[in-house]
Amino acid sequence: MMNARIYTLILTAMVMAGLPALQVTAQPGADMDRFIDGLMQQMTIEEKIGQLNLVTAGEVTTGSVVSTGVEAKIKEGKIGGIFSMTTPKRIRAAQELAVNQSRLKIPLIFGLDVIHGYKTIFPIPLGLAATWDMSLIEETARISAVEAAADGLNWTFSPMVDISRDARWGRISEGSGEDTYLTSRIAEAMVHGYQGNDLAADNTLMACVKHFALYGAAEAGRDYNATDMSLHRMYNEYLPPYKAAIDAGAGSVMTSFNDINGVPATANKWLMTDVLRDQWGFGGFVVTDYTAVNELVDHGLGDLQEVSARSLQAGIDMDMVGEGFLTTLKKSLDAGRVSEADIDRACRRVLEAKYKLGLFDDPFRYCDESRAEAAILHPAHLAKAREAAGKSFVLLKNDERVLPLKKSGTVALIGPLANTGSNMPGTWSVSADLEHTPSLLEGMRAVLGNRVNIIHHHGSNLLEDADYQERATMFGRTIPRDDRPEAEILAEAVAAAQQADVIVAALGESSEMSGESSSRTDIGIPAIQQRLLAELLKTGKPVVLVLFTGRPLTLTWEHEQVPAILNAWFGGTETGKAMADVLFGDVNPSGKLPATFPRHVGQLPLYYSHKNTGRPLADGQWFQKFRSNYLDVPNEPLYPFGYGLSYTTFAYGDVTLSSDSLQSTGSLEVSVAVRNAGDYAGEEVVQLYIRDVVGSVTRPVKELKGFRKIRLAPGESERVTFKLTVDDLKFYNAHLDFVAEPGEFVVFVGTNSRDTQEARFVLAD
Repeated sequence: MMNARIYTLILTAMVMAGLPALQVTAQPGADMDRFIDGLMQQMTIEEKIGQLNLVTAGEVTTGSVVSTGVEAKIKEGKIGGIFSMTTPKRIRAAQELAVNQSRLKIPLIFGLDVIHGYKTIFPIPLGLAATWDMSLIEETARISAVEAAADGLNWTFSPMVDISRDARWGRISEGSGEDTYLTSRIAEAMVHGYQGNDLAADNTLMACVKHFALYGAAEAGRDYNATDMSLHRMYNEYLPPYKAAIDAGAGSVMTSFNDINGVPATANKWLMTDVLRDQWGFGGFVVTDYTAVNELVDHGLGDLQEVSARSLQAGIDMDMVGEGFLTTLKKSLDAGRVSEADIDRACRRVLEAKYKLGLFDDPFRYCDESRAEAAILHPAHLAKAREAAGKSFVLLKNDERVLPLKKSGTVALIGPLANTGSNMPGTWSVSADLEHTPSLLEGMRAVLGNRVNIIHHHGSNLLEDADYQERATMFGRTIPRDDRPEAEILAEAVAAAQQADVIVAALGESSEMSGESSSRTDIGIPAIQQRLLAELLKTGKPVVLVLFTGRPLTLTWEHEQVPAILNAWFGGTETGKAMADVLFGDVNPSGKLPATFPRHVGQLPLYYSHKNTGRPLADGQWFQKFRSNYLDVPNEPLYPFGYGLSYTTFAYGDVTLSSDSLQSTGSLEVSVAVRNAGDYAGEEVVQLYIRDVVGSVTRPVKELKGFRKIRLAPGESERVTFKLTVDDLKFYNAHLDFVAEPGEFVVFVGTNSRDTQEARFVLAD
């Protein structure tokens, strides 16, 4: 067995190099086909159906049902995989049942929701997207795989690539925001990070791209709700990130819960077979989401036997938790409702995944306890988590250069989110150690020591309604309530603030106010916290709002009143330390918003790449009768997509093009000079957008087509160059042909989607 110290050195070198370690020989191809052919010839129909059954061990809560009789079913060959089971010891025990006591000794696959870290937790996916740093994002997925694989796992239900443009939907926190291009690049990075160069290496995880498809477009922003969308919008805006993940090699796909134009995804043959298999060439396996087959009954598609048969025929390979496949497919086969070929097809795909993971070569390759001891929460991983958190924070406002703060004097840290370590990992951090995650207060004290005197007060309850607060702090994310009168609590908080030179107000959402089944109709900071903020502003002290959120919030009042706003999302294990780094100037914030922040919830859905109406409102205008606008608020968002400030200032030169025309087989260079005109070294995300001026179908007013993250010292300049080709101009037309149409294009370059400079070129015939 490898010495733990030696393993640590190898692991650190491998992670820093971004490479998988310990290559093995099991590879897909002819050998795999021969092996699986021989195995399936020995399998009974019941054993084949058993491979399609995914159960939960119930170690963490990710749904409302817990599987029963798991041990007996493993021995009987009635289980293909288990999720929500961790540690090499437990996984070895379960695997031994499969390979020692089942008839054909077929190993199990073990999965978990490793969404933004395993034990070392990185920022929530929406926060990671705000880094616009693909190398960093890939590295966080690589580290997640290293830790999870060391603890016995080989499959993750990630990346989640659902486009969402409605901040009421809680699971916007689990995705990468509103933009097709940015989300597609992140999908690729995540898959490469999880799967490495060889799935059979013992430090990789098979990725599972989810939720296929259109889950983020649920009506009214209400989770699990129906989706109704044109094919044109699907293909151009919502489907590309799933395809990007598949093209990057994702080994599996998870279905979405939602109805899609009348047919729920899990029973949608057009989606699961015509698009996924036939059009895109996906060769991996498809697993349902939690009990999604059973839920087709409530969708109104029939009883459990009927919906199970329909799901299998649609192209589903593995049934998560509901056991509809296990309990009904044999009856449907006997009744002629499904064929053995249908069952064989699904069984083969599951067996192929196990082969690619090297499980037939060594079922216990992920069960070395010394690896877990060496890999999990490695100092290099924690350092990367701190870096990722610092790069995810978005500076929304900084009037009069309130930030960065001085490393001296007294700071009042006030608010219900100031001292709750359990909320710092954010939603869907199911394996996080909540008891030992530093809070913002603890992280700041650890970083600053005795250089800054920190006074703390909780300031207010998270929410005025105790029942609402209980719903918002589930799964161990409790924030204690203070049942004294609000006025009494406020008076104490103000008295504490009066002793300080500056006030840091830690406000916003708790971690479970976003995420699955956490939709909100009011996406503002809770009123009780707003009242606290108003009282703190009355002290006349400088106030910095540190905003915790898993979604875009409506911050119109806060933007008007508070001099400095720093959006923290939920930064993961090292949130507290990373926030101290940024607040006190050791790290210059560089995050850019991956989702638009509205002025009012009534603007939703809101996104930058919208289309014009026939009666568009001119830029910068508010109300004109018989134009597309509101009576009460402007059309424009509070903070646009791609927005984010810095402690320094970046000056952009004019946009220049290498030519005023682009030939069909050539390329065109777009360049701009960017200079750091301020006093701090900093990173800037230079963003490139295009507009197709005239099309055979209506086209968005802007579409992101490229970005570069650069670092400049004070006074330093860099010329940033992008290369455009015809492929960058292609879209799906009315016939769903992927084409670029000759004509005029506008190219925009700037610091966000609103503040840009432009140039024009023509795509030649």
